[in-house]
Amino acid sequence: MLRLLWIIALILLIVWLLGWLITPFMGGFIHILIVIAVIFFIIWLVQQLRGRR
Repeated sequence: MLRLLWIIALILLIVWLLGWLITPFMGGFIHILIVIAVIFFIIWLVQQLRGRR
């Protein structure tokens, strides 16, 4: 599950960067992608903190 979250976050980050560099007309969509990537990162972080207890 952890590896899957990292892969999804990485893909979303790459898509966000490509969108930011190539198509500035899709700003809203790109911001949604980065928010989703941040949410996945927070989920991963919470899971890591729970696993250390």
